[in-house]
Amino acid sequence: MGVATETAGEKTPILPQHESLHPSTTKSQSNRNTFPAHLRNKRILLATESLGPVNGVSRTTRSLIEYLRANGANVAVVAPRLDNEKRFNLGSLASANVRLNGQPLPYNPDLTVVHPFRYDRLCTRTFKPDLVYLASPASVGFQFLLQIRQLQEPPAVVCNFQTDLSAYSEIIFPPGMDRFAVWLLGMVQGFLFNHRSVYTIFYPCSDIRKYLEKVGAPQSKLAQLGRGVDTVLFNPKHRDEAYRRQLAPNGEIILTCICRLAPEKGFKFLAEAAVRLSQADLPFKLHIVGGNRNPAVERDVQRYFDKVKDRVIFSGFLTGTDLARAYAAADLFLHCSITETFGLVVLEAMASGMPVIARDQGGPSEIVRDGKTGYLVPPNDLDEFVERTLLLSRNHILRAEMAAAALIQANDTTWDKINQRVAWNLADGIEWNAAQQLERRRPIRNWLYRRWHHLKLVLVLPLLQLLNLHAAIGVVCLFWIIAVLPLMVHGNSRFFSGLGLKSVLSGVRGWMVRASLPLPKR
Repeated sequence: MGVATETAGEKTPILPQHESLHPSTTKSQSNRNTFPAHLRNKRILLATESLGPVNGVSRTTRSLIEYLRANGANVAVVAPRLDNEKRFNLGSLASANVRLNGQPLPYNPDLTVVHPFRYDRLCTRTFKPDLVYLASPASVGFQFLLQIRQLQEPPAVVCNFQTDLSAYSEIIFPPGMDRFAVWLLGMVQGFLFNHRSVYTIFYPCSDIRKYLEKVGAPQSKLAQLGRGVDTVLFNPKHRDEAYRRQLAPNGEIILTCICRLAPEKGFKFLAEAAVRLSQADLPFKLHIVGGNRNPAVERDVQRYFDKVKDRVIFSGFLTGTDLARAYAAADLFLHCSITETFGLVVLEAMASGMPVIARDQGGPSEIVRDGKTGYLVPPNDLDEFVERTLLLSRNHILRAEMAAAALIQANDTTWDKINQRVAWNLADGIEWNAAQQLERRRPIRNWLYRRWHHLKLVLVLPLLQLLNLHAAIGVVCLFWIIAVLPLMVHGNSRFFSGLGLKSVLSGVRGWMVRASLPLPKR
């Protein structure tokens, strides 16, 4: 049934508190300033929901992959298939990935809900892993967790919870369906995270920890982990005065918002703020960087700004030095999303020499130092958001002071520091799992029981494992029927993206045909 195909913060994360299970927790933490030597040549199977599209999960995961490989870890990557891989400039990562077929989300076609697949067949395509790392587990990570539960000797699993799917469900689903989606999601997450194979669940901010505790994730396995920022790329040195004059020909102050264009990103709130700023006679240009491969969604978001369209510039997706130049050209960063678990764009803006005004919810609440590197305002307080924007727009001395403080904070939050902490956690997880398996293999002294144990190992347990794996895939198929198909139908009925119900059903039929075929050779 496998359908995998291959195409070419300041807060230090804390190790989970289950000390008795961690052989490494008795070691001194003072020697953790370098890459763990015992992680070199270890086999890490990394599965991510996104690798390529411009988003925080993709950038975070790519940084970790490159760091681990550069230091000698053996990393195999599993990710959803991309329609046009070349446009994402994946470089050496492209040929090393196992890409899974799936159905693109109508709200954001860069993200995919993958079809059911077989974990054991993925292992034959890559290797039997010492550890599985799940980046922002959803349709890929959930299937990994469900099938790993069926194994007799599962590898250690580390999850990085980066996306608040519950918050998205409340926004994108209509009333009634949203509550069902949130309930179902919480039940699934609570069940999957409670397994002996799960070593650590990284979370980005306190709001997400509260959510994880609410759905039943083991508190002893939760560890906070921030994100890093590329301070070489995102740097005030990219400030281009000619580009600034192009954006604001009359010397207006440049306000910037950088994120994917989608309703859940708070653009309606931002548009209302822009109208109020215009009424206050503030000479400004609002530069919005980001897009959405669903043109209908882009048009919906852009229509929010019809009243101030002469003051708003939409630049679409930007990457690399073009994105760095857009950051550095601005005077003030406005962040209006309340669904961010971390908010990498906030850190990138600070590294580019900008203070930030953000709504006080989710990840940005733990990045922005209120009154020092920017302002945090109550999530629904439009008046204060506008007042703070006017204050920093008109007071260039205060703005410069906050920009300097923001730059200092960002320069202390590099990817190497974050990835090094993750690497040590992975190394600890592998040692912990090896100790657990050794404990389960106690010597058997009774001759008759040894013979039965041998028979069980070579015949009974493998057969049960195979049956359990097929049952797990059946559960995934059931969830496609009760959860994924309604999501696709609702999304395509709301946004006429050209996918349509006919295309969704065609994709499902195609999966059913492919699922019965063996995996293609490398």
